[in-house]
Amino acid sequence: MAAELGALSADHLEYATAEDVSAMAEHGTVAVILPGAFYVLKETQQPPVQLLRDHNVPMALASDSNPGSSPVRSLRLMMNMACTLFGFTPEEALAGVTCHAARALGLDKTHGTLRPGKQADFVCWNIESPAELSYWLGDA
Repeated sequence: MAAELGALSADHLEYATAEDVSAMAEHGTVAVILPGAFYVLKETQQPPVQLLRDHNVPMALASDSNPGSSPVRSLRLMMNMACTLFGFTPEEALAGVTCHAARALGLDKTHGTLRPGKQADFVCWNIESPAELSYWLGDA
């Protein structure tokens, strides 16, 4: 329904069907995956990550930062959880908190990637590959 109404994004997709994902692909709706809520609520139904991949639906990652269902603010922890709980690749997790997150918020023209003319809010880590961002827990 969100996709058909032109929503930029849809969250909490643990129970999304093939029909839902197809509509998201058709209407350009970004899937927002919330690993923290999944974990805190002890959810057992995983979001349909492979189905979203198969339909080329962009997957944003967010913490949900909600005291009732996801009292977590670390995007790096969400990246780790997306990889360990849902099988994201490190590259998918990085795109999920950058370009796909910006698109989910309707900010992709000015944010989400490092390009001329875009807002340059970024963190620089001394790493060898994106996998390190999703691997290390508990550090900045």
